[in-house]
Amino acid sequence: MRPRIVCLCGSTRFGEAFAEANLTETLAGRIVLSIGCNMKSDHELFDGMPQAQLDGIKATLDELHLRKIDLADEILVLNVGGYIGDSTKREIAYAQSLGKPIRWLEGKK
Repeated sequence: MRPRIVCLCGSTRFGEAFAEANLTETLAGRIVLSIGCNMKSDHELFDGMPQAQLDGIKATLDELHLRKIDLADEILVLNVGGYIGDSTKREIAYAQSLGKPIRWLEGKK
């Protein structure tokens, strides 16, 4: 039997929460799918790019995260301080449409 796969969802502004959840979930024996690129903290990669190019990269990363949800058995929403942004709302709705179980870092909001 393979371990459960969990996809972390939440605002990339909460990088520390992503790292902590990744560690906690991994130590609990789960396979963790998370963000691979943070356009907020990886700014040195994106400095000087035209906005249209940045928008394209963001759209590609958002689509990639939906594919991670496809692979996951469940999602864990990192709703730090109860915050859920538009991208995370879209990911939650997508997971719900697939019937994926949803866990919440700070309880369902």
